[in-house]
Amino acid sequence: MEFVNAFSVSLQSVWYDSGFASFTLGNGIMIAVGLLLLYMAFVKEFEPLLLGPIAFGCILANFPNTGFFGEEMNVMKAINYGITYEIFPPLIFLGIGAMTDFSPLLARPSTLLLGAAAQIGVFVALGGAMLVGFDVHEAAAIGIIGGADGPTSIYLSTKLAPHLLGAIAVAAYSYMSLVPLIQPPIMKAMTSLEERQIEMKELRQVTKFERVVFPIVSTIFISLLLPPIAALLGCLMLGNLFRESGVTDRLSDTAQNALINIVTIFLGTGTGMTMSAESFLKADTLLIIALGLVAFMGGTAGGLIFGKIMCKATGGQINPLIGSAGVSAVPMAARVSQVVGMQAKPGNFLLMHAMGPNVAGVIGTAVAAGTMLAMLK
Repeated sequence: MEFVNAFSVSLQSVWYDSGFASFTLGNGIMIAVGLLLLYMAFVKEFEPLLLGPIAFGCILANFPNTGFFGEEMNVMKAINYGITYEIFPPLIFLGIGAMTDFSPLLARPSTLLLGAAAQIGVFVALGGAMLVGFDVHEAAAIGIIGGADGPTSIYLSTKLAPHLLGAIAVAAYSYMSLVPLIQPPIMKAMTSLEERQIEMKELRQVTKFERVVFPIVSTIFISLLLPPIAALLGCLMLGNLFRESGVTDRLSDTAQNALINIVTIFLGTGTGMTMSAESFLKADTLLIIALGLVAFMGGTAGGLIFGKIMCKATGGQINPLIGSAGVSAVPMAARVSQVVGMQAKPGNFLLMHAMGPNVAGVIGTAVAAGTMLAMLK
């Protein structure tokens, strides 16, 4: 009998220590959300490199009694440290810089204006967020979703609204992955068939000197103008300098392959682990998702409007479709410009022209984030 009682007590102890005893409906909902995100990442291939780790982190965050955030969990503390202290986003930008070719932007510098115009969505969403009750810091973090730049969204939200990090990250990467679905209807509604059929002249050849000088000059000027984004922009341009110098191939290869892959796993998983039921299942989350869509659509529309202005100003030499690539979803937004242009006129090659505003959008979103940090911190 004594053995039976001891065994019963042991079973009860196992049960109470298990996750099943503390499992809530909220945990179940968030695990379902994680599974949905995994489906989007691995089956639909929507930004799988980051959406996949975010989804799995979301699932892990909703297992009760794991002790993931306790003092003894050094691995999880290290991951959270990298996010909280903005270590991972600059390292992601280092890899992005090493993978980015700024030649289309340098060949036609005027497309920098299209990247700037696409940031309109950021400020439209910022105003909308304040109207529905978010404070200015939260609104700024939500608005940056319109730039379609995941690392910048995470960087800004950790500084201004860390409690909204999970919702903002999921919205940013979800809308980035849905570029081929969201942008074409807006592009077709805002441009005429004749505008979409415009063929653009071949870009000039950019010299190596220009490609090497650009990241150096950009870093100096923008970092002095907006010190809060020196880490992001500096790493972006350092990565690009590794690429263009011609003498640091090993560093360039590491930045755009091994390093960015490792940091992406940590950044995505750590971000996903902020999506616990307690922090995510709120009415504010739905508002953030909706405002993120407004921001993204506004950015697309802003780029198209300025593209139409440039088309008129140049006597029809600029196809307005490349304006939609001003959101910094590289290179997907540029590919969408190419696809819509080809639908209007087979053989109309817009990809390299669209890459100009596309890479300008990366800089534009970082500048928008830096401007808000300078004003609000």
